[in-house]
Parts: sequence; C-alpha cells; structure tokens
Amino acid sequence: MAYRFLSSRIVPSSNRLSRRFIFIFTISLSFTYLCYSILFCSGTIMPNQRLEEHRCVRLKPIGSKKLLQKSHYCTISAKTRGTSDETRVVGLTANHNGNQSKQSVSQKTQARNSDGLDHKQPNNTNSPKYGNKKLPNALIVGVKKGGTRAVLEFIRIHPDVRALGTEPHFFDRNYDKGLDWYRGLMPRTLDSQITMEKTPSYFVTREAPRRISNMSRETKLIVVVRNPVTRAISDYTQTLSKKPDIPSFEDLAFKNRSQGLVDTSWNAIRIGMYIIHLENWLQYFRLSQIHFVSGERLITDPAGELGRVQDFLGLKRIITDKHFYFNRTKGFPCLKKPESSSQPRCLGKSKGRTHVQIDQEVIEQLGEFYRPFNVKFYEMVGHDFRWD
Repeated sequence: MAYRFLSSRIVPSSNRLSRRFIFIFTISLSFTYLCYSILFCSGTIMPNQRLEEHRCVRLKPIGSKKLLQKSHYCTISAKTRGTSDETRVVGLTANHNGNQSKQSVSQKTQARNSDGLDHKQPNNTNSPKYGNKKLPNALIVGVKKGGTRAVLEFIRIHPDVRALGTEPHFFDRNYDKGLDWYRGLMPRTLDSQITMEKTPSYFVTREAPRRISNMSRETKLIVVVRNPVTRAISDYTQTLSKKPDIPSFEDLAFKNRSQGLVDTSWNAIRIGMYIIHLENWLQYFRLSQIHFVSGERLITDPAGELGRVQDFLGLKRIITDKHFYFNRTKGFPCLKKPESSSQPRCLGKSKGRTHVQIDQEVIEQLGEFYRPFNVKFYEMVGHDFRWD
C-alpha cells in the first residue's frame, strides 16, 4: 500500500527507475520497523515480565501462598508460572521447615530454662500442641539431703513427666500467694503427662499435708529417705560450706554429750525423726499415696529405684540401666550423654561432696538415739531400710 501511494503521488508511472527506488525504500522502511518492534518487545516488555516473575517469587509469607497465586503481580504465562511456582514452593517449604526447626529448638531450650535447667513454653495456654499449665499431680516432698535432686533429675528424662526445676516452696513459704500463682510456675504439660515439683522442706512443715490435701486429695507423694545420721552429717557439711564459723557438729547435735542428750531442736537432727513427720502426713493421705525411695539404693542401683518410682506414678518403665553410669570421682551415678548433648549429665558440685570427719563415737551415739524412731518407721511403711 505504501508503495502504490508513493509511486502514484511522487513520480510519473512511466519512470521505472524511480519506481524501483521507491520499492526498495519502502522495503527498507518496513524491515527497519520490524527490527525495531522485535528489539522493543525483547528489551522493554520481557524485562518487565521477568521483573514480575521475581516480584512473585520474592513474596515469602507462607500464609499468603494461595493469595499470591491469584495476585495481579503474577502476570507470566501458564508454563512459566508453573516453573516459577515449583521453585517458589520448594523455597518456601525449605524456609518453613527451617523456621519450624529453629522454633522447635527454641521451645525445647525455653522449656529447660523454665525447669531450672529445665523450661518456658509458648504463651498460648490453650494450644493443644504445647499443653497447659496445671497443678502438680505428684510432689517430691522430702527429705533434705536425702537425694531429692537426683530423683527429680532422673525421673524428668521420662517423656511423660514435666517437672519444675526450682523449688517453689509454695506449701511452706508462699502459700498466701494462691494456687493461681503456683500453677503459673509449672511447665506446660499435655493431658497424658505428669506435672511434678520438689521441695524437700514440705516433709517437715506441719501445715504442708493439709494444704496439699486441700489442693488435691489424690496427689502422689515421693519421700527420699536416708540413714538419719548420715543425712545429718551431710546437712551440716552443706551449712559449713556456706557458714565456716558455725560451731562444731558435736556441739550442735548434743545438749550434753557425756549424758547422751541429743538436741532435737536442731533442724539437722529433727528432720531424721521420720516417723514423727510421717504420722502428720497420714492424717491427710493414705499410705498407698506415699512412695519411699532409699537414698542409699539410689546410689548403688539408680535404675532399680527409678523403676519403682515409675511404677508408683503409673508410668511405663522407660528409664533403665542404659541411662546411667557411675562417676567414681563424685561417688554418685550420672546420666549418660543424651543425644542432644555432647557431655554426660551429672548433678552439681554440691552433690556427692566429701563429708566432714565426725568422731565415730558421736556417730554411734546418734545411731542409738535414732534406733527407736527407725524401728517404728520401718513398721509403719512396711520396709526395713537397714540403717541399724
């Protein structure tokens, strides 16, 4: 059309040379326009399309995945979109899994911190994934220097047990703060898990049995007992490490040593009179609700003692010999290296420490003092701990 128009308007029809020139000029002009169009499409339109591809791929929020596919930003072709979607899904999935892994590690770490080693959990208290904070089903109530920390650390490796690591002292010192405050201290647990805490001073606190019974009459109680003479020496050793200027063990243990008069007002002596404290507990709880752990056997046979604890709590026996090894330096069993740790898990420096040397005659005098209390205790619980 352009050729005919120019040839009719510009030159006479008889001039063939001019027609050929106009024809060639018209072809050149058309070819130039075609090349320009091709370059324009590839240089201007296609980069915009690639930009839209990147714009789609870079939108990361997983919750917007379905919305992203319908967005007006994603204007690429169906074939290209399919390839891009596959790349985006892989990238988002990897990112999502990475975030989940980091979140899981964070939750486990927080959980351990809230437990004293061990442990906060996510703030969503109603989430079935993380459980709820509940009042404890079981308590380690005593006795001080009997081995309560060891029992807590050993039993808490059971997957169905969640335990508070610190001692809350709710039923002896903080009772006026209320049960809601107490519940708030607990780790989150699922319905299938047991919530536990330990405070050894409960056993010798006169008000503790009544207060725990008011919380729940079905609470299970664990008492770790030990030869009362050895326990008193261990108690004194701990106090001496904190207060080096206190009187000698003999001076504190006796009102008159020559006459064999023991000072039962001294807390280290009074705690070991187990039968007196137990009688107070039996006013509120059945004997079947109380399990007694031998502090001596906890050292020589930790798996056996923990097996009986698991039975008492209604748990499957998961903690066995394979979880323990004997640390000769501490003279105490330790947990073997967990999969999540590079080192074995032993109790703190204060556990298994060397006791102060006490005259053998003093030990024998105290043994005589405790014997009648021990005999009554054996008869009451139906087990001879062989301390005499």
